[in-house]
Amino acid sequence: MDQKNNLQCTIREYQAEDKDAVISLFRNGILEHVYPAFFKTISHPDQIGVTLSISMAGYVLGGSSYFMALLFGGAWAGLIYYCCYEIYEGYRLSRMATDMADIQASFLDNPDNGFWVAKAEVNGNGVDEIGQDERDGSYGEVPHLIVSFAYRKKGLGSQLAHKVMEFCKDRGFSRVVLETSSPQTAANALYSKLGFIQTSCHSNTHVNHWFSKLANIQVMHMEKYI
Repeated sequence: MDQKNNLQCTIREYQAEDKDAVISLFRNGILEHVYPAFFKTISHPDQIGVTLSISMAGYVLGGSSYFMALLFGGAWAGLIYYCCYEIYEGYRLSRMATDMADIQASFLDNPDNGFWVAKAEVNGNGVDEIGQDERDGSYGEVPHLIVSFAYRKKGLGSQLAHKVMEFCKDRGFSRVVLETSSPQTAANALYSKLGFIQTSCHSNTHVNHWFSKLANIQVMHMEKYI
């Protein structure tokens, strides 16, 4: 990344007054993946074939009705969008009911966990947040890394990721692991650039298995030795 694009910011531990901004950023950062996931799925050649077949069935069953063809095809596309939405909304609600429900207790009360926010001034205030916690004492996990849309492509995500890796190294962890989803192309490119390698993938999400199957979303496990 060019140095001129790097954003000067302050990275510090989460504080109570950050809660509203962090929760808002978390919600928006998770749900923004819904449309890219939908577009990626619905534009796949196999999915286009299915949509056209369903539209043709509507045309025939409706007595050569173009309206019914459009209705059937639109209903199928709506179902795909609903599946994508439920996957990410289900993840968000699950996190809001667990670690994000009490950031202080989940991240900061344990010395092996951390939660940071980055603030920068570029025609206004921006907040980016990341949480890190320990699983088995040998590696650190990054459950969340979200950058506000207005501050992307400025090096902020890289700065936060390096902060986490330094923290994990200081704690004696041998590697850092994270999970991301296939539609998150920009984030996945950043992780690869930072040296993370995909080690496995699966389609198990927080919703019914068929939702994940229809949406064709893969959860990717990535890790980096430090």
